[in-house]
Amino acid sequence: MRVEELTDADAQREAAHLLGSIWDAPVVAPALLRAVGYSGGYVAGAYDGAELLGAAVGFLGAGGHLHAHVAGVTAARRGTSVGFGLKQHQRTWALARGISRVYWTYDPLIRSNASFNLRRLGALPVRYLQDFYGPMTDGVNAGDETDRLYMAWDLTDPRVVLAAAGTRAEVSDEGAEPLLDEAGTLTPNGTRRLTVALPADITALRATDPAAASRWRHAVRTALLGAFDDGYLITGLTRRGHYLLELS
Repeated sequence: MRVEELTDADAQREAAHLLGSIWDAPVVAPALLRAVGYSGGYVAGAYDGAELLGAAVGFLGAGGHLHAHVAGVTAARRGTSVGFGLKQHQRTWALARGISRVYWTYDPLIRSNASFNLRRLGALPVRYLQDFYGPMTDGVNAGDETDRLYMAWDLTDPRVVLAAAGTRAEVSDEGAEPLLDEAGTLTPNGTRRLTVALPADITALRATDPAAASRWRHAVRTALLGAFDDGYLITGLTRRGHYLLELS
C-alpha cells in the first residue's frame, strides 16, 4: 500500500466519488477537492497498485492548524492498516509544513472510531458538539442527531509519537466508577475517575431499533456534557470500549 497527496484533478475526482460511495451520499464535491488541494490543503489517497482504497481531506484552519474534514476507507479494507496509513501520512504532511495540531470531529457513539482515534492515533477529545451538522441524510448518519466529539491530535506529544510507532495509547479503568453503564443507565458520581459505556454497534442499532439508538445518543450526551461542565476530561478509551474521564 502507498499513500500519496492527490494533485491531479482526475485523482481528486476519483477520491470524491470514493468518499461518496462510502457514505452512500455526496460528501465533498470534486470541485471542492480541487480548490482545497490547490489552496494548500490536504487531499490524499491510499492505493494498492492502481486501486484507490481510501481518501482523506483536510483544510487549513485559524491559528495554523489542519482541520481533517473527512477520511474514509472502502468496506473491504476497513479494519486494516489503510486508515492508519492515511492518518500517519497526514501527520507527516502536517509536520513538514510546520503544523503541529490536527483537529477533526467524529460520532462519539461509534466505538470502532473511538478506538481508532484515541487508542491507535493517540488523539484526545477536547469538546462535545451537540447536533453539530444538523440533520444528515447519508447512509451512515440518517435518522440520528449529529453529535460529535472534537478531537485534538497534538502531533509532537509523546502519546502520539508512540502511537505513530505502533504503541497503542492504553488506559486502565482501575478505581473508576461508571457514570454510564453498559445498560445505558446514568448514575451521577463524584469520584475522580469515571467511565462512560458505548453501544456495541450504534450503526446496526439505528437500523434495527431507532428508539434504542436515540436513548443511547441522549444518555451519552447527558453524561459527557455534564462531565465536561464539572471539569472532567476524556483521557482515553478502555479495552472494554468505555470512555475514561478524569478530573482535570
